[in-house]
Amino acid sequence: MNQPGENGTNEAAGEFSIRVMPSLNTVTAADWAVLGGASRCEGTPYNPFLNHAFLSALEESGCVSPDTGWMPQHLKLEGPDGRLLAAVPCYLKSHSQGEYVFDHGWADAFERAGGRYYPKLQVSIPFTPATGPRLLAARGEDNTSVKSALAEGLKTLCERIGASSVHVTFAPEQEANLLEVRGYLHRTDQQFHFFNEGYGAYNDFLASLSSRKRKALKKERRTALENGIEIEWLTGKDITEAALDDFFAFYMDTGGRKWGRPYLNRKFYSLVAERMADDILLVMAKRGGRYVAGAINFIGSDTLYGRNWGCIEDHPFLHFEVCYHQAIDFAIAHGLKVVEAGAQGEHKLARGYMPVTTHSAHYIVHPGLRGAVEDYLVRERRDVEAIGEFLAERGPFRKGG
Repeated sequence: MNQPGENGTNEAAGEFSIRVMPSLNTVTAADWAVLGGASRCEGTPYNPFLNHAFLSALEESGCVSPDTGWMPQHLKLEGPDGRLLAAVPCYLKSHSQGEYVFDHGWADAFERAGGRYYPKLQVSIPFTPATGPRLLAARGEDNTSVKSALAEGLKTLCERIGASSVHVTFAPEQEANLLEVRGYLHRTDQQFHFFNEGYGAYNDFLASLSSRKRKALKKERRTALENGIEIEWLTGKDITEAALDDFFAFYMDTGGRKWGRPYLNRKFYSLVAERMADDILLVMAKRGGRYVAGAINFIGSDTLYGRNWGCIEDHPFLHFEVCYHQAIDFAIAHGLKVVEAGAQGEHKLARGYMPVTTHSAHYIVHPGLRGAVEDYLVRERRDVEAIGEFLAERGPFRKGG
């Protein structure tokens, strides 16, 4: 295994060898596309955040770099012939920002006890709380074999570079289970997703709700479009630089007030729009001939992923309309099965988004810290399950419907 930033070859692990890639651009887009989920391919669910175009845009724009505390340390698993068998998007982190699975308490406790929590390794899509594969196997490979090799490779890299831990976040449950078998700690959390139960139109979805919730949503949507608000969907060639300028102004204004420092820059949005415009949906709200709010979504094979939102005018319920209701409209119109509308937010429940358990896996080197975290996660998993059951019982749908 190499030191950070190098691109040599690990001692062979049986029939495999592992390389550390200091940039995604050390592998071609065509080679990366063989990985399951990273491209639109029949029989494999496509996740746009695994696309080479998305991940490389994060690096080329400077959103992901040593200067921002995200040093690429991707792992690439190769066969004896140099063929790509599997890979992991991985970053050496000097902080815990932009991850949405919070470990600040772990870091504080460890450092108060005299430990050194940073750097750590983060296996994730930066700034993106969306579930998807993290141990990416090439189509046709033995998933368990190559993913197990990657899990061990991450542990080896962690210990050789002196990192405190490896954090694999927003992984599918089956991946979290595989990692747990390999010595990682399993953590759960909660999001709210909309499920398209074969609705032919939005009214079919409304008909599945209780009468009180149905009336409330109708009123909310009418109110959101008062004051002359119009909604436009932009995708593909309709996404212009001018529209991106407007959206970015919304994102910076709202993100600056909410978070203090938005993570993504203007160059990133231009790069992804240039390279994967057909995978992007901009929902833009217009009033008086100019855009006043917008949300960016990414389109997978069966899922719409809501990401960033912003506005320069405040209107009642406009956020809910642009981010949640319009996403449902688009999913129904295009036959998508799921809408993932981002992290947290129990307010989504009343709008048809139901609680879903998310999963992560954590390898911690120090035995004392590991033991404390393991004890905490037992209680946390129990609480997450109980809260999910409680909220599901209070969903907006007709009982017995």
